[in-house]
Amino acid sequence: MFQFYKKRRLFFALSIFLILIGILTSVFAGIEMDIEFKGGSILKYAHQNSIDLSKAEDVISEAIGTNVSCQEVTSFGSDSLSLVVNVSGNEALTPDEQVKLEEAIIEAFPDQEFALQSANLVDPFIGRELLIKGIWAIVVASVLIVAYVWIRFRSMSGPSAGVMALVALFHDVLLVFFVFVVLRIPLNESLIAVVLSILGFSINDTIVIYDRIRENEKIYKSKMPLPDLVDLSINQSLTRSINTSLCAFGAVAVAYIFAYIYNIDSIKEFALPMMVGLISGTYSTIFLAGPLWVMWKTRGGKSGF
Repeated sequence: MFQFYKKRRLFFALSIFLILIGILTSVFAGIEMDIEFKGGSILKYAHQNSIDLSKAEDVISEAIGTNVSCQEVTSFGSDSLSLVVNVSGNEALTPDEQVKLEEAIIEAFPDQEFALQSANLVDPFIGRELLIKGIWAIVVASVLIVAYVWIRFRSMSGPSAGVMALVALFHDVLLVFFVFVVLRIPLNESLIAVVLSILGFSINDTIVIYDRIRENEKIYKSKMPLPDLVDLSINQSLTRSINTSLCAFGAVAVAYIFAYIYNIDSIKEFALPMMVGLISGTYSTIFLAGPLWVMWKTRGGKSGF
């Protein structure tokens, strides 16, 4: 039987190390916000052949007087190409600026036959409002999770079980956030979607282990020390947790490969952090939640909380 509690310091150190890397990257490299959160314009143009994106960014930036980023995407099921121009700023592009942009890329690439497919203008206020609502969704979900665990596991001191589950979930949320930061993926609605998905996945795994702990408490009562009982419960749930995670990871990995082949950025920006989140959720469920609960109970939870 693997002794998870005895080796807890090793797992805690690994988590702290990863979180420190994320914090340092955030401080020194900064955090990139997508236009959906900070405002700006997203223009999409159909064209014929692949172009030099660096050149496109330079000529557009010179034409409108602000930095832009360009991406080239392939439509699924066809070979048609599209140039996506992202212009961030406190205000959306004016009609005159949009005309200058189009004239600049047509002049730089005269053989491409650019045609505007879509133009999305995002007001900064709307972007901030979307971000705030996303954060509130995460907070409300976390509170409901703690309340559910508190009520369901009253026999094993529900509040402490809920708090330790929340600590493990916070660990997962941080690691998912730092994936965006380290890989320089702009923060967008994919972050909110990934975090909410991981909260549900991770707490489900944690509940399975908590349920096993509760059942073993009924069987062994005070005959087995609490650290050994938790180790036994985790080992009994280990195969199920890993198999569930592998199935979910495989499905998301297939989605990522598909998106990578067809250059679908929206799916890639969801699938890659989601894969890391699945690994983190499994890790925190197995190596963090149980040992943390034992530490609370044996050191700080003698009052029954």
